[in-house]
Amino acid sequence: MKKLTLTALAAFALTASAAYADVIKVGIIGPMSGPFALQGKNFKAGIDAYIAEHGNKIGDDTIEVIYRDVPQADPAQSKSLAQELIIKEKVQYLGGFFFTPDAMAVTPILQQANVPMVVMNAATSTIVTKSPYVVRTSFTTWQTSLPIAQVALDKGAKKVITVVSDYGPGIDAENAFKAGFTKIGGDVVETIRMPLNTNDFSPIMQRVKDSGAEGVFAFLPAGPTTLGFMKSYVDNGLKSAGVQLFAPGDLTQESDLPALGEAALGVLTTFHYALSHDSAENKKFVEDARKAIGNPEELSFPSVGAYDGMHVIYKMIEATGGKQDAAKAVDAVKGMEWMSPRGPVSIDAETRHITQNIYLREVAKADDGTYYNKEIQAFEKQGDPGLDAQ
Repeated sequence: MKKLTLTALAAFALTASAAYADVIKVGIIGPMSGPFALQGKNFKAGIDAYIAEHGNKIGDDTIEVIYRDVPQADPAQSKSLAQELIIKEKVQYLGGFFFTPDAMAVTPILQQANVPMVVMNAATSTIVTKSPYVVRTSFTTWQTSLPIAQVALDKGAKKVITVVSDYGPGIDAENAFKAGFTKIGGDVVETIRMPLNTNDFSPIMQRVKDSGAEGVFAFLPAGPTTLGFMKSYVDNGLKSAGVQLFAPGDLTQESDLPALGEAALGVLTTFHYALSHDSAENKKFVEDARKAIGNPEELSFPSVGAYDGMHVIYKMIEATGGKQDAAKAVDAVKGMEWMSPRGPVSIDAETRHITQNIYLREVAKADDGTYYNKEIQAFEKQGDPGLDAQ
């Protein structure tokens, strides 16, 4: 009897081990609570939409997604949670990362852990250079900020002041706009860098007025700060005074437009995605992602980076047969092309950064009274000029 029991237990252990091995875990790190919780909800909405469309199994393997919360930029916490996911949860893939410092903090552990990382939002160019196991499915601020320099000049703003948050993506955005604008004859009259936690923008708006600029280029991470900045721009009379606002699309994310209302009408931004993008793929995505997020007005751009991030992870799992092999997984997606909800995209074989269209959008009002980002021009097949500027 004892021998039979031991045999049964051994068989059970082998069965449990085999079942466990058939579960491939993906760890997602992002702001699931706190002031940027909406962005974490969008990560989850994009991932849920992808799984709803493609299922949670690849061959005999079941995909399990595990979330960890970093409410605000906190590199130490991000690294600690990544280590916990790798060691305790035994995840084979990491993804998410809304803030650049959080993504940067994790890159040193990837190679030893044999785990690829898919960046679904963080937008500093250099992240992909920190580890050969990083792949980006979002965008960079160089990529989204450079095209609007030409737009600003075409709109008659020959003198522009730049206002950015003082951290990696903000500095990238400032450098990108300045490089593009001065190259075509524009004049950047002043540059302002604000602490990341700035929430009183009235003194900034006064400096913009005093500068004599005909336009302002601005970058802040999407969230409560962008909504406050946009309101301050209007409330302090800059819009009514004819000081044009140019920015990457973080400043007019769709979830903020109901609160901004008429104040946002006509604002021009360049970005990799708008919910209004006219394609069959996007209509299906928006329908599924809105179901996943619950409140349709909360859907915003991080969702598409997460959706495409899961597409890349699924391809990695297929290529490795479910085995943990980060180098093989990353090699498998180099040069990969597909039709995203945002349009045609590919992963650059050398940089592991996403190549995509960047769209000029104008905030418009629909017939039903809602506000949306209307795509009016496409800058096709844009890589990351920020990598060339390093």
